[in-house]
Amino acid sequence: MTDALAPDDDLLALYDYPLEGVRIATAPAEPRDAARLLVADRTAGAARHHCFRELPELLAPGDLLVVNDTRVLPVRLFATRQSGGEVELLLHPTGLDSGDAVLALLKPSARLKAGEWLAVRGGPRVQLLDPPGSELRRVAIEGGLAAALAVGTLPLPPYLGRPEATASDQADYQTLFASAPGAIAAPTAGLHFTPAVCERLAARGIELARVTLHVGPGTFLPVRAERLRDHAMHEELYEVSEALVAAIAAARARGGRVIAVGTTTTRALESAASSGTLVAGRARTRLMIRPPFAFRVLDGLVTNFHLPKTTLLALVAAFTGRERMLALYREAAAAGYRFYSYGDAMLLLDERHAPSDSPPQAAPDGRR
Repeated sequence: MTDALAPDDDLLALYDYPLEGVRIATAPAEPRDAARLLVADRTAGAARHHCFRELPELLAPGDLLVVNDTRVLPVRLFATRQSGGEVELLLHPTGLDSGDAVLALLKPSARLKAGEWLAVRGGPRVQLLDPPGSELRRVAIEGGLAAALAVGTLPLPPYLGRPEATASDQADYQTLFASAPGAIAAPTAGLHFTPAVCERLAARGIELARVTLHVGPGTFLPVRAERLRDHAMHEELYEVSEALVAAIAAARARGGRVIAVGTTTTRALESAASSGTLVAGRARTRLMIRPPFAFRVLDGLVTNFHLPKTTLLALVAAFTGRERMLALYREAAAAGYRFYSYGDAMLLLDERHAPSDSPPQAAPDGRR
């Protein structure tokens, strides 16, 4: 299905919403599955308010949930120039295919020259290999990537307002499924899952399958172009297994829905199906999903509430329609949902096969 694209729907300014009154979560719900869950058909109808732990009852036996199993690495480094100036590095360890260099985002970047050495706090020296001019620059690390990761910290979104990740963040900012090291940001829709939720999903006949997309700058860097079509995504590495392709085929055969947990899972699946058929393999993607977009794999999406004017928001709009998405965001904000990485979630479905035994609608504050 594709959305009709109005003449100006490509304008970034239309993917915006007021932040006044929006609650920004600085820590996850306790427990994680106590997060709220806004549930809606992807195209029309009233939204329903639930709790994430009710997810198994909101889906139908035979449905398939696909999660991203990437694990966030401690890639945030603090360094000092020979002049004494401070520099922050965010390494992108899966950004290059070969060689000893690693890509990095540097802050500040403009004054850092090629050949300059930086002394990492508590760790190795790093040399800049590229001149200023691009967002991602190659660096060489004395002792290799492992030496840097040994002293690095987990990268957190700046809106959390913490100078560094806390001891709690070390656990909180990883999903239950995190097993493939390589990400520089968490696939946050997966943060709400607990062992209890997974056990109830299995008991209800809802399968879980895994895909890997190592979240990199392509997911979170700001859009600076006025039109979405002019934004260039940075490459991210993904892997789709033969087992996942078989699981999706089996779900289709039994009439189940394929529901992606998160925008990164969505991009991995739709990238692997760009030829028209879902293909297993390991590859890199620059896919930007924006209206209009013909989804080849998805019937549903679990996703958090994203920052305005981002590629993440554009992806959700491609699934629901821009006006539908913004209306759901307005409703969530008015109902006090918590937004962003540690915030609440929404479940967007193609409800042609909605289960007949869904729980009753919860109150607007998420209580039953």
